[in-house]
Amino acid sequence: MNEDAFNMSIRKFLKTVGVTSQREIEKAVRDAVADGRLSGSETLDATVTLQVGKVDLTVTIDGKVVLE
Repeated sequence: MNEDAFNMSIRKFLKTVGVTSQREIEKAVRDAVADGRLSGSETLDATVTLQVGKVDLTVTIDGKVVLE
């Protein structure tokens, strides 16, 4: 296994996950505020599940998204 290639591949994947996740959360929250489902002052529970099938990895990460 090439450690450098492996590390760079993981970093690229995580960057894509981070950028995409932020974009989707921002859109969903803005839409919910616009249509009245949220006031804009909430703290939202968030969960991400990471799976890598061939190595039987499943990790759940819980956190908060604070709007104000």
